[in-house]
Amino acid sequence: MSQTPRLHALDIPPMKRDDMPADLQKYFTICDEKLGMVPYVLQSYAFSEPKLRAFMGMYNDLMLEEEECGLTKLEREMIAVVVSSVNHCYYCLTAHGAAVRELSGDPVLGEQLVMNYRVADVTPKQKAMLDFAYKMTVASSEIEEPDRQALRDAGWGEVDIWDIAAVASFFNMTNRMASAIDMQPNPEYHGQFR
Repeated sequence: MSQTPRLHALDIPPMKRDDMPADLQKYFTICDEKLGMVPYVLQSYAFSEPKLRAFMGMYNDLMLEEEECGLTKLEREMIAVVVSSVNHCYYCLTAHGAAVRELSGDPVLGEQLVMNYRVADVTPKQKAMLDFAYKMTVASSEIEEPDRQALRDAGWGEVDIWDIAAVASFFNMTNRMASAIDMQPNPEYHGQFR
């Protein structure tokens, strides 16, 4: 008999997939097919359809949008890992570290970003992006025009700066939520793309 995985520390079971609206059932099925699992973060939010939809909407816009975003998927995942490293978010470091390994094809890069992004083999443009995300995480009230100008000087446009800030902001929120409820990562993430 298979045990239900422990998603987090709260006694709030997710909605059963059969009880979900058809579009959410389909979304979870696509996750199973593409990822081989439904990420526990989605299952954690699945106790409430409005909360799940809000999370999915923001995540999909920030992390999967390709047409309006000047950041690559890898660069967005890099921001997720650097912010999560500062916040010591076990869930996001595990899940998004795996994504960095997959998208970069480089398991070393994922580890560097987790431990100390400043030693990572990234472009100067990416380094400026990560410096900004780091500062947003440790001292957001100290962001000033020179910080934004450093991004422009590195080659980022105005909408790119918005997107860098939005991704960093989103992961600061999700890190805090994951830590507060002790959200667990899917075990599959640990060995992926090493």
